[in-house]
Amino acid sequence: MLPPQSVPSERAPGVPEPEELWEAEMERLRCSGAPVRGLPYAMMDKRLIWQLREPAGVQTLRWQRWQRRRQTVERRLREAAQRLARGLGLWEAALYEIGGLFGTGIRSYFTFLRFLLLLNLLSLLLTASFVLLPLAWLRPPDPGPALNLTLQCPGSRQSQPGVLRFHNQLWHVLTGRAFTNTYLFYGAYQVGPESSLVYSIRLAYLLSPLACLLLCFCGTLRRMVKGLPQKTLLGQGYQAPLSAKVFSSWDFCIRVQEAAIIKKHELSNEFKVELEEGRRFQLMQQQTRAQRACHLLSYLRVNILIGLLVVGAISAIFWATKYSQDNKEESLFLLLQYLPPGVIALVNFLGPLLFTFLVQLENYPPNTEVNLTLMWCVVLKLASLGMFSFSLGQTILCIGRDKTSCESYGYNACDYQCWENSVGEELYKLSIFNFLLTVAFAFLVTLPRRLLVDRLSGRFWAWLEREEFLVPKNVLDIVAGQTVTWMGLFYCPLLPLLNSVFLFLTFYIKKYTLLKNSRASSRPFRASSSTFFFQLVLLLGLLLAAVPLGYVVSSIHSSWDCGLFTNYSAPWQVVPELVALGLPPIGQRALHYLGSHAFSFPLLIMLSLVLTVCISQTQANARAIHRLRKQLVWVQEKWHLVEDLSRLLPEPGPRDSPGPKSPASQASRPRSFCPGFPCPGSPGPRAPPPVPSVVDAAGLRSTCPGLHGTPASARRFRFPSVAEL
Repeated sequence: MLPPQSVPSERAPGVPEPEELWEAEMERLRCSGAPVRGLPYAMMDKRLIWQLREPAGVQTLRWQRWQRRRQTVERRLREAAQRLARGLGLWEAALYEIGGLFGTGIRSYFTFLRFLLLLNLLSLLLTASFVLLPLAWLRPPDPGPALNLTLQCPGSRQSQPGVLRFHNQLWHVLTGRAFTNTYLFYGAYQVGPESSLVYSIRLAYLLSPLACLLLCFCGTLRRMVKGLPQKTLLGQGYQAPLSAKVFSSWDFCIRVQEAAIIKKHELSNEFKVELEEGRRFQLMQQQTRAQRACHLLSYLRVNILIGLLVVGAISAIFWATKYSQDNKEESLFLLLQYLPPGVIALVNFLGPLLFTFLVQLENYPPNTEVNLTLMWCVVLKLASLGMFSFSLGQTILCIGRDKTSCESYGYNACDYQCWENSVGEELYKLSIFNFLLTVAFAFLVTLPRRLLVDRLSGRFWAWLEREEFLVPKNVLDIVAGQTVTWMGLFYCPLLPLLNSVFLFLTFYIKKYTLLKNSRASSRPFRASSSTFFFQLVLLLGLLLAAVPLGYVVSSIHSSWDCGLFTNYSAPWQVVPELVALGLPPIGQRALHYLGSHAFSFPLLIMLSLVLTVCISQTQANARAIHRLRKQLVWVQEKWHLVEDLSRLLPEPGPRDSPGPKSPASQASRPRSFCPGFPCPGSPGPRAPPPVPSVVDAAGLRSTCPGLHGTPASARRFRFPSVAEL
């Protein structure tokens, strides 16, 4: 940064002196607002820049000094918090081991599982802070006497004599009836009228599930779009150079043998992913139009067959749920309670097997086969949960059915006096069954299979081998469990606590299965693409859970003898009541306008304009990036041509003006095998003018053997001048 010493030399006119360049750079740094800490200079030079920005005798304002100290303290606290979070991060050592041994693709599954655990803990914290703690601290007054309603139910099945015969505490725990009078379910939350409450428990209970869903949506969307800018800028056909990974990926700070082994496995998995993606891209480029048309017809045929299977599967789930709810008076009712979860598990187990069999009959490439099977597995998993929710709504809430009790109370009050608890119990049983199925499959299927394969010999056992750890299948399982948890936020507020315990145990079960009983997937894939797929499926599950919840909160009548909303036609009716009690008339009119169509239409138009502007800006940026890429290639080709020409032209004298210099040094560029010939893709020779400067190609035969045998028209050419370039 010190001013360079002036060396007397002849300089071309118009070229600035080094002292002038140094002074201009100092002036730019002095006027720049960039922080000194981020400048790429030595510490002594940074002190000089600091002195230039704050010359002696000029006192900064006290507010500016305090603001700088505050920024410094905030930065140090943020860095300390990040170091503490990395040191105390959950499962960091286990994730490092899994990523090194099996690749970042499998590690992304366990990272995704940890992310779901964090979402459940945040949802639990939100519910406990705004509902449970105020309910225990404020001790609101007891609710008034229940409404004395006489139900006229022909053939009522409220008494279940067969239940007592199979009564035991363990079965009640599995079905959720042991916790009916606890805060696990909706019916245990009861408070007095809103006029006597200091803090509205009803409003907090109503808004907590909506806030949890919004929080989960923001977190999921943030993780999903994290890798999109890089993918957009690099493009679909971008391939990272393998040489960079070969020569710069090793960590020379490693001193432990175990860490070195893990690092070797990690680099090997990265190379496998790169080579596999390159091979798939090459196969796609080699396909002809006829092959693509045949593949398209084959896709249509297979998709129609798989679609029919999906329709049959969700129909089986619908009739199983309906039969389980319509036969409560039978003695086998307790066994029928787990009929819908069992049918859902059976469908989700047999469906992927049938999908894979149908896809393999068409001899698709491995990548196409996996993607097609995975797409239909996602459809089957989410459609089964959607049909289960719809069948519960049709049975309990009489959606699409005509019943006497539904006409009077808005729901099937004869069979379900507290229908919120009934829905919560069904979702509780489904969550319990999913976790028990995970445990049973890990220790009753995968573990015996590994023991038999390792200890027995033969063609059959060699063909069977260990189970393959399929990341998409495991991701769909935990996404289904998380979707069930989101569906039960209103009916079972503490279901996130239960799901958090299940996810915590699932991590160690899956880790044991991966390290001891399974083998890694034969198809490597990149962690960024898998993470995007995980978040996309999770968003679909969130949408599947939010739509029924919004419909129930806004339109369905609450139970008349349990819960917080006994005297309301719908849970959302508590919001207008609180607005009328707590806000002045001006605020009420403002909220009424915000919820009316007069405000929704301008808002929709404004959002459409904003979306149009964002899409236009994105397209403009994409076109600009494409043009810059073409210009970069064009400039590189031109500089390469100039370097080839400079090697043939005579060296300039000491008084001649220097020619153009390439931005990169000539030593960093490979020399052309045939000097004088442009690079492939550069503009060809131009037509000679009336008096061209001609160079005979015969003089270059000694240096360019490729010129022998060329036609006479190609042996005479003209080099374009530098001005023409």
